[in-house]
Amino acid sequence: MLTVSDLKKTFNLSPLFEKINFSINPGERVGLIGPNGSGKTTLLRILVGQENPDSGAIHKPADLRLGYLPQGRTFEPDSCLGQVVGRVAGDLDMLQAELNVAAQALSSTPQEPALIERYDVLLQRIQRADPTKTGQILAQLGLAQIDPQLPVSKLSGGQQTRLALALVLLDDPQLLLLDEPTNHLDIEMMDWLEDWLAHTECGALIVSHDRTFLDHVVTRILELDPASRTLRAYEGNYTDYLEQRRTEVRAQWSEYRDQQQEVRRMKTDITRVKAQAAYTEKQMSTTRLAGREFRSSKDFYKRIAKKVAKKAKSREKRLEQYVESDERVEKPEQQKALYFEFQNTVHLGNSVLQLEELSVGFPDKLLLRDLNLQVQAGQRIVLSGANGCGKTTLLRTVMGTLPPLAGRVLLGSSVHMGMLAQDLSNLELNKTAVETMQPYFANQTEARHYLATYLLAGDEVLKTANLLSYGQRARLELALLIAQGCNFLLLDEPINHLDIPSRTQFEQALDAFEGAILAVVHDRYFIEHFAQEVWLVEAGSVRRT
Repeated sequence: MLTVSDLKKTFNLSPLFEKINFSINPGERVGLIGPNGSGKTTLLRILVGQENPDSGAIHKPADLRLGYLPQGRTFEPDSCLGQVVGRVAGDLDMLQAELNVAAQALSSTPQEPALIERYDVLLQRIQRADPTKTGQILAQLGLAQIDPQLPVSKLSGGQQTRLALALVLLDDPQLLLLDEPTNHLDIEMMDWLEDWLAHTECGALIVSHDRTFLDHVVTRILELDPASRTLRAYEGNYTDYLEQRRTEVRAQWSEYRDQQQEVRRMKTDITRVKAQAAYTEKQMSTTRLAGREFRSSKDFYKRIAKKVAKKAKSREKRLEQYVESDERVEKPEQQKALYFEFQNTVHLGNSVLQLEELSVGFPDKLLLRDLNLQVQAGQRIVLSGANGCGKTTLLRTVMGTLPPLAGRVLLGSSVHMGMLAQDLSNLELNKTAVETMQPYFANQTEARHYLATYLLAGDEVLKTANLLSYGQRARLELALLIAQGCNFLLLDEPINHLDIPSRTQFEQALDAFEGAILAVVHDRYFIEHFAQEVWLVEAGSVRRT
């Protein structure tokens, strides 16, 4: 279906990736992973024709229908839902009229290639323009009940993601290129997408940081390695990939240690030979000083010294060739880890948060009612539910930025609360990372050291926040909350913009936090490994599970 051969792409004069080779067959679902910045999105854009590679080739049938779901697809601001869907699904009457025109033109010049292609395209669009199918897809993605006249700009982030996905599916693709398709999707929609992908005949190349999604969907993993700038393939799902990578790293460590031991042995041997040569030179000098310098002795020591020196030089050259050979084993790269410093946090009493008969929402819209819930010291609670059900509104009410419609929010006397919002609104975008942290440290050196524990170092800490990537900004805001001494964290989709290594680091770091956490999260892997309790929002209330 699609084959990539020796693809190379350069960014700012440095290779982003090179020697990229892989194939995707019909019905095959392949996961593309790698750290942010490794080139995953660029590779998808090259495959769909939005960017050009520096070299290499992409082989695919000329009539292959590609469906591309980019990250953060934008829509025309004045378009309404019905118009956007109609442009893709097609109006049958309009398409039939165009087909009649094309048929008349083709009858006059039946051998015209452009007319033949136009006729075939219109015929395919008519076949795909099935109102029943359109309605089914919109209903399955939770869009059928939305007013078709509603401007797309009024849709929530989750609804816009679902709309973008619907437009891709309506075009009846044969190969899907999906870039972070689960972003902003709730668990119900992710379950639907997994089921759809499991039963479709489409091939799919999927960029995702959702580990559970990859486990449920893909049968092969392609990993873009920013260090080698190449691609490695692993059979199986994400869990299978992890086990294979661990095995590879263990083997690499073993080979690296063996190599280092051999290097030390060779260096020791060279040192011994050099010492032998120095001793021979000394013997020659001693013989001269004692007045016993006979020609035969002199020649003897010269021959020995020359032979030993040649041996040392030969072994040094052999060591140099060994170290620089293509078979040299590189030291396995150790993953950097986020490290939280929580020494400034105030100890919490037993009761952190108490909700009493709480109702939240807006004056014209009640979202949640009669909530009686409690958060205790050290608890990790995940707030889950469909998009738009009121999760973020509840967090904002607890934080105090929205007033409750009824009832009370009671906080423990020692609680110092901080919220990581989806829009990262705690940051001043015109300040650098160092300037953001400076008020909490004695000097810039201490601030930079602290930022480095959040993987913000070098030139990154001197960039203003608006120039940082979303993942870097998320880490900066988290560092800010901790430096402020927060002991109760409200996290609203905290890992949405983190790649898989950063998500893993984030989870490991949170394990060290002794305070309480209430987090809105859709990542099922995170929920399974993090949550002690789940508050499930459904039917205007919250159920503890």
